[in-house]
Amino acid sequence: MKKIDPKLLSERENYKFLIGSIIPRPIAFVTSVSKEGVVNAAPFSFFNIVSSNPPMISVSIQRKKGDQKDTARNICENEQFVVHIVDTDNVKQVNETAANLPPNESEVALAGMTLVKSEKIDVPGVKEAKVRLECVLEKALELGGDDETVGCDLIIGKVVYYHIEETLYEDGRIDPDGLGAISRLAGNDYAKIGEQFTIERPR
Repeated sequence: MKKIDPKLLSERENYKFLIGSIIPRPIAFVTSVSKEGVVNAAPFSFFNIVSSNPPMISVSIQRKKGDQKDTARNICENEQFVVHIVDTDNVKQVNETAANLPPNESEVALAGMTLVKSEKIDVPGVKEAKVRLECVLEKALELGGDDETVGCDLIIGKVVYYHIEETLYEDGRIDPDGLGAISRLAGNDYAKIGEQFTIERPR
């Protein structure tokens, strides 16, 4: 068993160990709106459920040299965002939105995606996602980094509206095969949902 102290590693080395170990990771494709009205979109794989009562999710957005990314800044200023589940049909378009664009340019337009109006918030979603979650900001935490910089923005959002493609929904459940969610591995690698199996919990 290899033993390694993370304090002896660089940020990049720690990053590689984490993304190579904690797999697969769900991907949040997030839309937000800037003060100037530009719709920003970007994927994040540091993403998960926080609570079901109320329904809340978390997205951790890493900073670069202490500077906030457009998505984190927009969410902190506007307090609204939409999370889309990345699937086999939209993953290539979502990957295009990871390009580094200036804040006044929209990644949605770059990827050729279609904006759709939300029900409860002002931030639009994208039509190409089978599941999207309208969220309002519950809490934003600045975490990590060193004495001079912040490492990341942990965004916790409360889900205020669900959009689920009709063909996926039955009796309050979502068909995982129909959704075809894509997960993130390390490097440039992704994974589909593979073989499924059932283990009953002990009573």
